[in-house]
Amino acid sequence: MPVAIITGASKGLGRALATALAERGWDLVLDARTAGVLKETAEALSASGTRVEALPGDVGDAGHRAGLVAAARGLGGVDLLVNNASALGAEPLVRLEDLPLDGLRHALEVNVVAALGLVQEALPLLRAAPAGAVVAVSSDAAAEAYETWGGYGASKAALDHLAAVLGVEEPGLRVWAVDPGDMGTDLYAAAVPEDGDARPTPDSVVPAFLRLLDERPASGRYGATALLEVR
Repeated sequence: MPVAIITGASKGLGRALATALAERGWDLVLDARTAGVLKETAEALSASGTRVEALPGDVGDAGHRAGLVAAARGLGGVDLLVNNASALGAEPLVRLEDLPLDGLRHALEVNVVAALGLVQEALPLLRAAPAGAVVAVSSDAAAEAYETWGGYGASKAALDHLAAVLGVEEPGLRVWAVDPGDMGTDLYAAAVPEDGDARPTPDSVVPAFLRLLDERPASGRYGATALLEVR
């Protein structure tokens, strides 16, 4: 069975994508910071017969990243790596004049440095896979100028560029940066707690990611909205 590593997988988009892959027979290595929630997610997914390795920890820790890849190796390799774990830099978001520099450093460390570190750790297994792929979960804040989203957007723009260069350097892989669009997630609630408007659930955008896996278009940046359009 194919094997996926998904970071930030205990809830939100990570859990929704893990659920969809489990339903397709994928084996999973899941990461999240909160051990209890991750354990519950792993137990729910394992009920269908999927092999699930759940490793709580911080993707910023090199030892943790090595553990994720070692767990995937034990399941047979790495066919898909999803860098989904994210940090905002400030909760709630603030204007750049008020953005703590330590917060910006943390966002860059989680969203960019750790993501690249995990790619580097997994590359030998991705190259050996029949159809290796990397997904970098992006944001429209990476491409648009939204007030208070500057630090987070900058980190996601950097992630997009790393993904673009990786796609050039690794022509045997597919490397997709994916903007999932607006979603009702804990991350968004932490970013803009005063916004009570209803937003799409993470489950609603999962078919966009599955379409990438099914059709394997060229490496590049994709928006979930366009991928969900009727073909």
